[in-house]
Amino acid sequence: MQIQDLLKQTDKLPNVPDVVRELIVLLDDPHANYSDISKKVAHDQTMSLKVLRVVNSAYFGLSRKVYSIDEATVILGINKLKTLVIASGFANSVKSVEGIELKSFWRDSFRVAMLAQWLGRRTELVDPEEAFTAGIVHNIGRLLLHLTAPKTALEIQARIKDSFVSRTKAELDSLSFTTQDASKALMDLWKFPPALGEAVRMHKRPFSEQDPQPLACVLNLACYLNACIRSERDEELVVDGFPKTVAKAAGLPEQIIYQLDEALLVGDDLDILLS
Repeated sequence: MQIQDLLKQTDKLPNVPDVVRELIVLLDDPHANYSDISKKVAHDQTMSLKVLRVVNSAYFGLSRKVYSIDEATVILGINKLKTLVIASGFANSVKSVEGIELKSFWRDSFRVAMLAQWLGRRTELVDPEEAFTAGIVHNIGRLLLHLTAPKTALEIQARIKDSFVSRTKAELDSLSFTTQDASKALMDLWKFPPALGEAVRMHKRPFSEQDPQPLACVLNLACYLNACIRSERDEELVVDGFPKTVAKAAGLPEQIIYQLDEALLVGDDLDILLS
């Protein structure tokens, strides 16, 4: 099987709104006109209603109700609005997937995204909003595999469960590529910034090919912390196992280990986007 065998099934690809794709394309454009994007969000009734519902939720705790995207932009700022639009667009991109419980899948993705953003705010080498987006899409290749080759995807899942092999090995044995490779190919198809796709492709093994990319390292650390939260790992064990070499390559200060208790409190507060 080749990655292109998955991508050519265009009718099965995640249906991500155009405005979301445009926002991601603009991530590395310092001259981007985000006011135009705000107008497009406002004209997308489904998207604007979803974003306004989140803005007016207890998550943000605003003192008054927000009635328009323009108002939301003023109150929240374009970066937070951008984050909401991207998260909402992906959370609602597919309705059902064989072998994947979507609420759990997106809840996991959101927490990785928020952890990546948390880490991104503590290094000068990574943009926090780009880190958030990388977290949202870091597992999109797995979703793609289940959508386009569900039988193969389920066979890989069964092998991982029954044989206790790593997902990477199981995927390479069955596919000759990993779902991280598939993520990068799908992001290239969507014309996302190359560095974003490369970070997603390399995040599991950031040192495997060349000098580590800081964004890939941040994503790797976010996945580590997410796994710790999922397994309710003791904080002392989290600190002991924290990949310090990866953290250094991400540009994070050594003192970051003393802030990990804060990271472990990061939740999946964006569940409202799944409703």
